[in-house]
Amino acid sequence: MTLVGATEAAAWPGIPVPRASEPLDPAEANLLDRARDGDRDAAHRLGRLCAERDDRLGARHWWERAARAGNVDSAYNLGLWHRTHGTTEEAIGWFELAAATGDADAATNLASLLLERRGDADAARQWFERAAEDGSRHAARRLALLCEDQGDGMGARRWHFRAALDGDLRSAHDLGFLGYAAGDEAEALHWWEYAARGGHAEAAYHMALLLHTARDEKGAEAFYRLAARTDHPGAAFRLGDLALRRGDLPTARACFERAARTGRPDARRMAGLVSARMDDKQAAAYWYGRAAADDPEAAFRLALLLVAEHNDLRGGRQWFRRAAEFGHHGAMVELRTLLPLLGASPEAEDCLLDPPPPHWSRPAEPGQAARAELAVAAARRRGDSAAEPADLVEILGTWDLVITEMATGSLAADGLPGADETGPADTVGRLARASGLHRAAVEHLALVRATLLRPGTAPLPTPAEVDHVLGTARDLRRRLAIGLT
Repeated sequence: MTLVGATEAAAWPGIPVPRASEPLDPAEANLLDRARDGDRDAAHRLGRLCAERDDRLGARHWWERAARAGNVDSAYNLGLWHRTHGTTEEAIGWFELAAATGDADAATNLASLLLERRGDADAARQWFERAAEDGSRHAARRLALLCEDQGDGMGARRWHFRAALDGDLRSAHDLGFLGYAAGDEAEALHWWEYAARGGHAEAAYHMALLLHTARDEKGAEAFYRLAARTDHPGAAFRLGDLALRRGDLPTARACFERAARTGRPDARRMAGLVSARMDDKQAAAYWYGRAAADDPEAAFRLALLLVAEHNDLRGGRQWFRRAAEFGHHGAMVELRTLLPLLGASPEAEDCLLDPPPPHWSRPAEPGQAARAELAVAAARRRGDSAAEPADLVEILGTWDLVITEMATGSLAADGLPGADETGPADTVGRLARASGLHRAAVEHLALVRATLLRPGTAPLPTPAEVDHVLGTARDLRRRLAIGLT
């Protein structure tokens, strides 16, 4: 599209010449006269006046005249005009005209259109690079994300670094994740602290989680508090957990209730649990009831409360059944006991006849819970699908549980060497022999666990991989008959 240098007499098909408002302001009349005489700056300013009055066609008319005469700002505005009105090819043409003169904003917008509407990643990268080299922080960030999509780790780090130093806290946060996924926790801490102190709540939260994995509870609490200033539900939940471990029930309850109200589902159960410990049965029933539909532990505790406090056997049956449908072992035991009292038979409940995989109801070890959340956040940062943190906690917890049982429980008396007498490979073989599972399945479980605890040793597991390993973990517990209470 050739615009600069076109003759004044050239036609503008489909673009009506706007009428000037009557009577004209003297200054505006002067602008109009100058624009008609070919003054490109006057035409640009007239276009801006039209835009301010929401005269879109008028703005387009005068900006096109100015752009034809070489006004770069008008070319840029026309790019915005056409992008807004959905005429992509026209927008690309105008942005390209402005970008060719060195306009970084035009180059950034051009690259975005080429990438998002044409799918031309190579051309987009060239224009992002040009804009980033000219000092556009936004282009540097977009280029870094594009490099990540293309598998260019060095390029991603370079441009995130450029954007972060220029004040983009999102890129600093991303640099923290790039370091974490590579196993460089010092780099992750550096960039998350940088972003957190600039006011990035997610960075503060992830900084706290990483400190928690290192058992630095004091440092973790400081950054949880920083994140909680913006009502971060995860931060409020973790502060509640820390208070609960200290025995500070009022603070724990306040934090869990805050987390529940700001969107953390498992905080409802914990708010109910703390309320019950404080002997506030009404509040406990309220929070358990808010969580019970999707949380088997909350459903189980709500059923216990209904039976014990209100002698509501039918309500207890409903919620015991709900928990049992998720595989909650304790709920199955209670349901079998309760059904005869209601004149019903256990054979009437499908969840008892064909029980689902056992539900993991053990409290999460704080460091493992933090690792699980970091792994999920690393996957979801770019919008990728990821497993649920609870599933990763179950994988980590299952391994620790069976290893403990191997050392001190029933498995220690099966005539095989104790856990302290075996290396990692022997541990895998011993669990395979004891459970009857294939050795490769147990080894896969061990490898996923190691990756979660030591990022950078292997790619983080995909959701499909997590589903597969989670099945192995549940099968292992069921075959060894441990962890069912």
